[in-house]
Amino acid sequence: MILWLIVGAFAAGQRDYYSGPVDNCNKLATIAVTIVAGPLNYVGMNPKIACETPQPSK
Repeated sequence: MILWLIVGAFAAGQRDYYSGPVDNCNKLATIAVTIVAGPLNYVGMNPKIACETPQPSK
């Protein structure tokens, strides 16, 4: 299990997901899903997540 997550973290690094600040939930969710996908990243899986954070009402 640990090796699976390490491979996923390495894949996220290769895609430059760690460069720059994590300023929205899209980037954070994509990094998390890429890490969880592990070795599947190397057989064509390229997970990306789009999400919206709730905005305060006016």
